[in-house]
Amino acid sequence: MNWWKNDVELSFRIRPIGLFIAGMYAVTCWAARQVSLDQFYLPAGIRVAALLLCPPRLWPYLLLGEYAYFAQMRYPLIGKYGLAWVILGSVFLMPAVALVVRAHRRFMTATTEGWLLSMAVSAALIATALKLGLAHLLSENPSSVPFATRAVRFVLGDYIAILTVAPLALLWIRRRSLYEWKFWKHAPTVAALALLISLGAFMASGVELPDATKTSLQLVMALPVVALTCIHGWRGAAAGVPLLNIVIAMTTPASGLPGSFDQRTFMMQQLIAVAGTALLLLGSRITQHYHQHARHDLDGSQTARLSRTAHMASELDLRQRALDLRKIADGVEKSLNHTADLLKMHGHHAPAMDLLHTSTTHSRQFRELTSLVYPTEVEQVGLYVALQVSGISENWDRTSRVALPRMTGDPCRLSIALQLAAYRTLTETVALLLKHERGQIQIQARCGSLHGQQGILISASLLDRDRHLSLETAKLIVERLSSRALAYGGKVQTRQNRVRVLLQETATGATHGSTHAAWIARADIT
Repeated sequence: MNWWKNDVELSFRIRPIGLFIAGMYAVTCWAARQVSLDQFYLPAGIRVAALLLCPPRLWPYLLLGEYAYFAQMRYPLIGKYGLAWVILGSVFLMPAVALVVRAHRRFMTATTEGWLLSMAVSAALIATALKLGLAHLLSENPSSVPFATRAVRFVLGDYIAILTVAPLALLWIRRRSLYEWKFWKHAPTVAALALLISLGAFMASGVELPDATKTSLQLVMALPVVALTCIHGWRGAAAGVPLLNIVIAMTTPASGLPGSFDQRTFMMQQLIAVAGTALLLLGSRITQHYHQHARHDLDGSQTARLSRTAHMASELDLRQRALDLRKIADGVEKSLNHTADLLKMHGHHAPAMDLLHTSTTHSRQFRELTSLVYPTEVEQVGLYVALQVSGISENWDRTSRVALPRMTGDPCRLSIALQLAAYRTLTETVALLLKHERGQIQIQARCGSLHGQQGILISASLLDRDRHLSLETAKLIVERLSSRALAYGGKVQTRQNRVRVLLQETATGATHGSTHAAWIARADIT
């Protein structure tokens, strides 16, 4: 029971960077107070921004800087307002706002920035409640301005100041996030910023203007901020709203005096506070939807890339199998030729000729079948010629239902992978039409490039225009061909008597020889 008699050792470490932060915070608050009004109290925004920028371990130094700032500002007021108000009115403000920021810091990694408005409102309300409550209870010389009026001024002043400084701090915190800052160099962004700065400089130049004209110009300054929000989402609002608030504060007649107030500017600031809140919310929603669509596009492109890789791996596997079959066929043909030569040597010319004829016929049929497994002609002479000389052409001719293909463009500019995908798509489309539809079939293909993309448009249609594809056939075609079409950034379309398939890729300007060499290299690696 004698534990309370033991010594208690307290130790803490003073960081030089912490003392520097405390000094910078105190000086910044003092400088901001010189250009502040009750309706635009910049130290309130600096307080929240400092708590956002500094990690919690450095908050005690911010508290030290806050006390140094209040000591310099309120020590001369002891005789007027009393020692109790000077001390207690300065002690609780930073800890209370720090609790608000602490409660909202866990939302900093969220995809939306709506928490920033919640933090601004909470900090403004709590700070106003403490300032006015303690002043009402402890001050020996209370203000003659009604309590409700002062509360509205203080809440609005703190809220606008937080919306002026805190978004800039958040932009700095997220400066390394995945965002293309180069878009700020584009003409629309530069024009919006130039218009906003120009209007602000004109109004701050001291030119005498009627109050109605000043109000109109201040409203017009909100338009560039709207444009920045629509272009850049919450980042545009986070840059435009603070700039707008600063410009309006600079054009306020009274500034820097305790209790200073301007009624006309106050009315405008109420509108700007509402507009700034709406713009930050709008920008947050725009950014959220952008990230959702970007993630969807990324997932789609990744899925297409994986699908292309799978198709290419399948083609390479079929290529190897076709080459193995060719080797077997060449070996069998060589053996039969050798046997025929032996028969001729022994005087059996008729059986030898029959054997050679049979060998040649089966060898041709075997080569046609292996070309159906993998059309090596695509690598050698391109898609269009391969369709005319490979085994698929013989198959189509035997059906007597496929008209002479109409093909335009240069397929050799396409990659081997895309030509193979087009070959598979076309042969499968014709096979489905031959199996499930009646009548003659017309094949068309057109290669080309547009806007940095190159590809091929494949069309297979019934020659009888009055006949339409059945619903079952159209559904089956879409199911069978969509996977390959999506893998190559295209689509499948069935309409009336026609099937259209678009396959495309990024244009590289490569020749057929280079794409062939790349494809062979990939096959060798595999």
